[in-house]
This record gives sequence, structure tokens and C-alpha cells, in this order.
Amino acid sequence: MHMAAGTRTAGSKPPSLCLLLLVHALLLIASSTAAAGLQGCDASVLLDGRGTEKAALPNQSLGGLDVVDAAKAALEAACPGTVSCADVVALAARDAVSFQFRRSLWQVETGRRDTRFSDEAHATDLPSFLFVFTQLRDSFAKRGLSVRDLVALSGAHTLGQTDCQFVSPRLYKFQGNGGVDPFIDPGYARELMRQCPATPSSSSLGKVALDPGSEFRFDTSYYATVKANRGALHTDAVLLHDDEAARLVDEMHDQGKFLTAFAASIQKLGAFGVIAGNQGEIRRNCHVVN
Repeated sequence: MHMAAGTRTAGSKPPSLCLLLLVHALLLIASSTAAAGLQGCDASVLLDGRGTEKAALPNQSLGGLDVVDAAKAALEAACPGTVSCADVVALAARDAVSFQFRRSLWQVETGRRDTRFSDEAHATDLPSFLFVFTQLRDSFAKRGLSVRDLVALSGAHTLGQTDCQFVSPRLYKFQGNGGVDPFIDPGYARELMRQCPATPSSSSLGKVALDPGSEFRFDTSYYATVKANRGALHTDAVLLHDDEAARLVDEMHDQGKFLTAFAASIQKLGAFGVIAGNQGEIRRNCHVVN
């Protein structure tokens, strides 16, 4: 692998391709769990077809994949067979987070290859939006990620929206017993019920902001939201159910500490499951194998 070059200087205008990548990454990085949005280290989640990872429930909130197509088409026209779909996603995530700071917050190692296989069963190994803390911790640990990584990467939930299907179980049938999750602020629960009614109507948007008021800014607002029991997802709330994680939630209120921790953790995550060298391929079209 080699380090990606071409970092923009402060105040420079990003090229149109970077804007396309930015839009895509904003959609990916704010999916149902911190890890799910960056699952495609080998671009397996981009492959179409029955029984693929894309078809699995945890990945059904991923949107904007047409933007990847446009970005990949531009890259293939300029330098065919050079940049993999997996690298497009990794670089996009970096630029999406870094854009507002006008500098790259971390370096991205390129040279990833795209897998030729995608199995829906692999998506069931993702952290579930219903996990309690110990399950969430163990799921991250299987990827070589610590509790610090878990809390730092959860900060990605300051961006974007999530589908009501990932929120409604906390509002109407918590743990299968009916009723509201006791770990959610009652006033916020009523807000969410208005946005995600028990019987959806044509006027229901079907989505809620993960961090209301900050869904377009990468900042530490998410951690204040969690502390106030106003996290949209159950996996946000459970960060307070563990002493170490709760301490780290407090620590991440500091912007400098958060950005440093997030950069280190996302680099670790970006290296998980990578294929390189002669393995896999560089797809011409991210949706199908060559």
C-alpha cells in the first residue's frame, strides 16, 4: 500500500469529483451503526444481486450509491483500472469528515483491491442497532477495535440521518415487551414518535436526524446528545451503560481529543478486511465483478 497524495490546501476549491465523493461519504458514514457505514473495506457491500451484503437489512439504509457510480466512471475515464471501489469509499470518508476543516484529518493508505464475492450472511456479523453494550463491545473487539475506538467512531453519528426502522423498536416495542425504551428522554421520545409514527403515513418522512441540529457538521455535539439521553439509536444510549465508555463520552466533548481519537480509530477500521496485491480485482463497475 502507499499513502494517498494530493491533499488540498486551506481555502482551495475542491474539484467536482471530490464533491461527489463528499456527498456519498456523508450518506455512508451516517448509516445505522458506526461500523456499518465503513464496512466496504473490500467493496463487497457495493455488489448487486440476490443474497449479497447490499440486500441485507443492516445495509438497506445505505443510499447515494449512484454517486459512487459517477465518481468511479470519472476515474475510469481518466485512469482506467487504477483506483478501486474500496479506495473510493475510504478516500470519500476521509474527505467528508475533513472538508469543513479545510485539511485532511488523517492519511488514507491506498492500494485496496475489490473482492469478487459478496454474501448476505456476512452482514449479520455487523453490530446490530439492538445490541446491548457488551455485544457492541465484543463486536468491535473482533475487528481489533477497543472501547476507545467504539466511542470515537460512534461520534460519526453527529452526521446525517437514520431510517425509522432502526428507531421505532425503542418507541413501541422495546425488547419485545411494548412501551418505550427507559433509557431515552421522554420528551425526545415524543419527538421521535411524531417523526416515526407507529402506523407510518404517506406524510411520514421515515428518517430522523442522528444528532438534531448538527447533522451537517462534524463536531462533538453527538456526545452531549448521548449524555442527555437523546441519542436516536439504542447503540448510542448504551455507551452510558459502561463505566469506561461513559468516561470516554465525557472525554470526547473536547474537540481536539475527539478529532485525534476519531482519526486513529478510523485508520484502524479502514485497515480491517483489506485485500491487496494480487488478490481480488479493481472493478470497472462497482456493482459487478469484471
